Amino acid sequence: MQWSDQAIILGVRRHGESSVIAEVMTSGHGRHLGLVRSGRSRAMQPVLQSGNSVEVTWRARLDEHLGEFRIEPLQLRAARLMETATSVYGIQALGALLRLLPERDPHPHLYEALAVIVDHLQDPADAGELFVRFELAVLNDLGFGLDLSECAATGARENLAFVSPKSGRAVSREAGAPYADRMLALPEFLSVAHRAADRDSLASAFRLTAYFLNRHVYEPRGLDASSARDGFVHATLKALTSASSAA
Repeated sequence: MQWSDQAIILGVRRHGESSVIAEVMTSGHGRHLGLVRSGRSRAMQPVLQSGNSVEVTWRARLDEHLGEFRIEPLQLRAARLMETATSVYGIQALGALLRLLPERDPHPHLYEALAVIVDHLQDPADAGELFVRFELAVLNDLGFGLDLSECAATGARENLAFVSPKSGRAVSREAGAPYADRMLALPEFLSVAHRAADRDSLASAFRLTAYFLNRHVYEPRGLDASSARDGFVHATLKALTSASSAA
């Protein structure tokens, strides 16, 4: 069996003396593993770095086998991704999110989103907003999507301010006011078109997605949340605080 696809490197681990097992997110074949012979060579090491875009050809005798990758570079971003804390933690946190999905399960929209995010990880505001939307997309693909389009109580689409921690649905400011202390805040950039995220709204958004990831994914599976996510959140909010103070 054989196929070729575009992919982004998520990580590698050593296999034997000279080879590695590469983990990639592909456009049409989902998150996939494959053996790369001589992957620890001087020529291949710069290619097999997290965040790089590559062309992969996978071969195996049977579909259920690990198989082998032949990898050709398309866009090498790894050196740039090592320049800021948001990008260092961000690429690791994105990989951890994708590992929550079944291996080899196609998610082409997540691949496309990943390709956009890795080009914006050095900009804290853009990276933070894109990361939150990526988490929401992963939750949706896992079957736990949030409905932020209208108020769960009234059907109103304006002035949405809260998210019910039970239903994961938006609630308007008026309907949610009596229960505000039990609600999660809904940042405006997630409910109002063309509203940009700022430091405070991103902090609320990170709390929102963390709550539902913990409730629906990490706790039921007995997993701990990725420490890389904590690093990314801290680095993003710190950078935005510094930028605001300097303005």
